[in-house]
Amino acid sequence: MNVAKHMEAIVIAAAVLLGASCYAPAPALQVASSSYQGAAIGKTPDAHIVQVKAKRLTAAQKAFFA
Repeated sequence: MNVAKHMEAIVIAAAVLLGASCYAPAPALQVASSSYQGAAIGKTPDAHIVQVKAKRLTAAQKAFFA
């Protein structure tokens, strides 16, 4: 089989597969959303939950950034 003869079809098939894979859902996103407490009950959250863990600024730091 002459691969060079069919190279155009191979490139088009690869482009179609690559384009279709862009629309496939990412499994990592589904796993991350399953850590929500309501997911065990079967509820879907209305909004995303964001937790910010940081130390509060001191008065001197607030004055420096102000």
